[in-house]
Amino acid sequence: MTTIAHLLTSIPLVSFVTGMFGIEWLNGPDTLELILRFLFNLLVITIIGRYLYYRISRRKEYYFTYILIGTTVFFISFLLESVKLEIGFALGLFAVFGILRYRTDTIPIKEMTFLFVIIAISVINALAGAEISYGELFMTNVAIVLVTWAMERLWSYRQETQKKIIYERIELIKPENYGALLADLEERTGLKINRIEVGDINFLRDTAEITIFYHPYQEKASRKP
Repeated sequence: MTTIAHLLTSIPLVSFVTGMFGIEWLNGPDTLELILRFLFNLLVITIIGRYLYYRISRRKEYYFTYILIGTTVFFISFLLESVKLEIGFALGLFAVFGILRYRTDTIPIKEMTFLFVIIAISVINALAGAEISYGELFMTNVAIVLVTWAMERLWSYRQETQKKIIYERIELIKPENYGALLADLEERTGLKINRIEVGDINFLRDTAEITIFYHPYQEKASRKP
């Protein structure tokens, strides 16, 4: 890092900017700490976003949001920590992002919870000072990941997911044909269906809108060869 810093300061433009504003172009130890903390934080939020959230929900837009917000919050927290904003600024981030609502859609409770976890981890990894050892920081991240994994695992086994289907065998929607309807839908979808709700019926096209309810882990199992 020292060699790189000397090489940079030998460039006339860099030397001019450094001398004029009195700002260090490259601080070896601090830059190395920034890189290591960023890579560690990126690894943790990727595990949570990709393997704990997206693996079940399959909602790419939120996975995309979590990674970018986690990265942005980390850099804001890390860089502004050096000007002693510290915990007040961190609480401000929680206040802003914690009540975040996009104009086009309201974020569901579960997605908001994951967003809060991503922000919390990024702030912790950025603002953990010298009084906190790297071992403690690592254990904190592991604990959050494990608790999130356990709760998501429990949630996925108890929470129902639903799909809407346009169904053409309209004769099976009669109450007395419920068993045949259930068997036909399970055969076609490969899912173990818990219950069925019949919605709008179009007699002109002989179709009906049907909502099926099942557990997410059953959908995952159905994808296996």
